[in-house]
Amino acid sequence: MSGHNKWSQIKHRKGAADAVKSNVWGKLSKRISVESKKANGDVTSPGLRTVIEKARGANMPKENIDRAVAKGISADSGSLDTVVYETYGPGGVAILIVALTDSHNRTSQEIKHLLGDIGLTLASPGSAMWAFEKTADGYAPKTEVKLSEADSEKLMRVLGVIDDHDDVEEVFTNAE
Repeated sequence: MSGHNKWSQIKHRKGAADAVKSNVWGKLSKRISVESKKANGDVTSPGLRTVIEKARGANMPKENIDRAVAKGISADSGSLDTVVYETYGPGGVAILIVALTDSHNRTSQEIKHLLGDIGLTLASPGSAMWAFEKTADGYAPKTEVKLSEADSEKLMRVLGVIDDHDDVEEVFTNAE
């Protein structure tokens, strides 16, 4: 009768849900720290306020938000920078990877390795950026590429692998 215990089933579902929440909250915490550093801890600044609202929308506890704001303005906090990596995916789709990092060299090598494992290579700066325009929410595609069913499935797997990396904040594509 193994596997028929209700608590075992709940435990596994709860563990999976908690892992997803932890990943989202960790990324939001990094983003709050960066915005807090830019705004010198002023929670009324537009950038920090926007990120805090996103965190509240993701049900992030107030204590975690306050801790991330305090971390951003503390003297011993490392500087996190935003880095954009570019590549081309299945079917010629342009992909932008936005990451927050404290070490450009480490993150670029990790992204190169990650892309190499899934059969892609890191493109030179500006080679995929032409397909996007900067907006308030990130990047919007100027042109869109129509994908076949097989390429669409490959792209979804690629985006899932990229998004699982700790430093990656957002991923943008110009696929329809």
